[in-house]
Amino acid sequence: MIKGLLKKDLYNLASYKTSLIIIVLFCGIAIIGTDAIYWGSVVIGIIGGMISLSTFSYDEMSKSNRYILTLPVTRKEIVLEKYILAIGATVLGSLFGFVLTLFIGNVMNYLRPDHIIDISLETLFNTTIGGMFGVSLIQAIQIPSIFKWGSEKGRIQMFIIIFLLVIIGAVLGFFIQQAGFSINIEKLETVLKNFGLVLLVLLSFVMYFISYKISYKIYKNKEE
Repeated sequence: MIKGLLKKDLYNLASYKTSLIIIVLFCGIAIIGTDAIYWGSVVIGIIGGMISLSTFSYDEMSKSNRYILTLPVTRKEIVLEKYILAIGATVLGSLFGFVLTLFIGNVMNYLRPDHIIDISLETLFNTTIGGMFGVSLIQAIQIPSIFKWGSEKGRIQMFIIIFLLVIIGAVLGFFIQQAGFSINIEKLETVLKNFGLVLLVLLSFVMYFISYKISYKIYKNKEE
């Protein structure tokens, strides 16, 4: 049944085809104009991840879940499908952005041989992974918020939650600094270089898992 739910959402997202093409072209032009080559994969990954969440709005407007729940499908499957779609869109968007960035970079070097851009695959890869982690953090907060309060209110609640997390982080940082704790920057850089990718992937998995559990608990007790 999850396959059918994915088909439904992908059909709804098909209306974004023209918008996506325009946005991708705009990103390409912006990259060429600013030489911010490594941001290509990040921006396109964010676009893919965020557009996937627009399916919630379609469901609310059409009240499709009321009909879907009359079919042999569980609430757990409905919630799980949203996460599969969100993660898949983020990964595919980032992968496409990675390839497009390499393509644009080579085109720029061909057209402007006097201004060669040294594209580091390692840097591009790490930037792409970092962008995916940022999207996963937003999605992990936003999806439960949407299940709880709906699309519009959910977005507002998400920004409030992120704002509070930033404030809490800043306050904790201030007290840690005042307490005299010091951080060995060199050791931190070594750890991040050796284990940063693994840590980001594991942390993303944990965030999605916790987010999924919260969303399912919310939706299980929600009346449609």
